Amino acid sequence: MEALQAHLSVTRRKHAAGQYLFRAGQAFRALHLVHAGTYKTCELADDGREKVTAFKMRGELVGAESIGLDTHACDAIALEDSETWELPYPAVMKAAAQLPWLQAQIHAALAAEIRCDRNWMLLLATLAAEPRVAAFLMHMAAKQARLGYSARHFILRMSRLDIASFLAIKHETVSRALSHLADLNYISVQRREVRVLDEDGLRGMATA
Repeated sequence: MEALQAHLSVTRRKHAAGQYLFRAGQAFRALHLVHAGTYKTCELADDGREKVTAFKMRGELVGAESIGLDTHACDAIALEDSETWELPYPAVMKAAAQLPWLQAQIHAALAAEIRCDRNWMLLLATLAAEPRVAAFLMHMAAKQARLGYSARHFILRMSRLDIASFLAIKHETVSRALSHLADLNYISVQRREVRVLDEDGLRGMATA
């Protein structure tokens, strides 16, 4: 944080669960680096329903999808008590030119977002509903591992409705899929708490 502030005006933003980080149509003036907690990004589908497009956790950028635009292309909402570092744009890109580690982090975050979007587009186009849920759990487990937490025991900070929206399936389908995965002893699930009991079995379901 100190190294950043020597080259850039960085503002810490704290948000309670349900609070907006920004809204679609709001002037785009900054990127946001998640320092703690979880955010979801979402936009309105053609039928007026909310479509969840991503879940962002520590170390990930929020707002990158709006680079090159005058306004934000989506909403970003905290799913729990969370915090971001607000990095004014385009000043952050100028600072990155002087800080190789920051430039590398921004490039890595943007590249990861592109890869993630591409992978989910492929998965949603090819997988049935239950494998989508299994793939989502594997994805969240990998995120936990990246942050240094257990990939076998974690809390889903998003609701079943958010998961359903992200995976483009019905809310009831998410609940049925989780129950079936538990019946197969691939996972155990209590409300939002998930334990991975059979990683190979879950991975196999995710590629079915």
